[in-house]
Amino acid sequence: MNKNIQIIIDSTVDMADRLKSRVKTVPLIVSFGDREYLDGIDLSRDDFYRELESGQVMPKTSQPSPAAFEKVFEEIRERGEEGIVITLASNLSGTFQSASLAAEDYPEISVVDSKTVAVGSGILAEYALECIDRGMSRDEIVTDLNKKRDEICLVAMLDTLEYLKRGGRISSTAAFAGGVLNIKPVVTIKDGEILILGKARGTKKANNFLVEEIKKNGIDYNLPILLGYTGNSVDLLNNYIESSRNIWEGQVDELNCSQICSVVGTHAGPGAVAVAFFAKQY
Repeated sequence: MNKNIQIIIDSTVDMADRLKSRVKTVPLIVSFGDREYLDGIDLSRDDFYRELESGQVMPKTSQPSPAAFEKVFEEIRERGEEGIVITLASNLSGTFQSASLAAEDYPEISVVDSKTVAVGSGILAEYALECIDRGMSRDEIVTDLNKKRDEICLVAMLDTLEYLKRGGRISSTAAFAGGVLNIKPVVTIKDGEILILGKARGTKKANNFLVEEIKKNGIDYNLPILLGYTGNSVDLLNNYIESSRNIWEGQVDELNCSQICSVVGTHAGPGAVAVAFFAKQY
């Protein structure tokens, strides 16, 4: 096992609780009006979703400064270690740029753009930890991550279109129609952009749609899988797990789950269910 490589993530990277002690996290900044918080430090995800649901103010997020990354890099240098940073998609945030600027003075640090976010970037970070455990070098891991990130599939079912409307992603007319008809969109994230794959009426049909989208890609069960949910209730996630049992039974010992980050939660709203996995390579 190579214990001399530290994985660094930003606070939008969702991971199973059992892995969080193995990574170093650099927080983004979340703002509600003139109130500014360090994501995950002085604003927990539970508090974020409570604020999101109760207020009329759409939160804004901003990337960490290069100095925030430099502080972590300096600690790694002092320990005589190396580091690999994994960030959310570079066209969704300037976080990758901040980390890259900071790394210019730290040749022992590599920066990887996950090209995805939330549970998607989370499984890439988990894969990186597995590479470390196999004794791979930093350069070998970075090369592998840049390849494996293109195999990540992230699909999600939203409970409402309201938050996409608030964020200017869809029109008020479309959001209103969705609410009246109980439409549940199924979406994916490609290079940080939310793309609607289709819409279903009601949670049951949306769950089925999500299952079919997952089956289309095929899952590599030998690689990390992570489920996520937005909001403070896991009921819809548990409902989905039950309805998709045939995908997982006999394939995985357990399903790891995480509360989804503030960046995706801002636009998805509470009540979303997401699945991230590596597509099977034939």
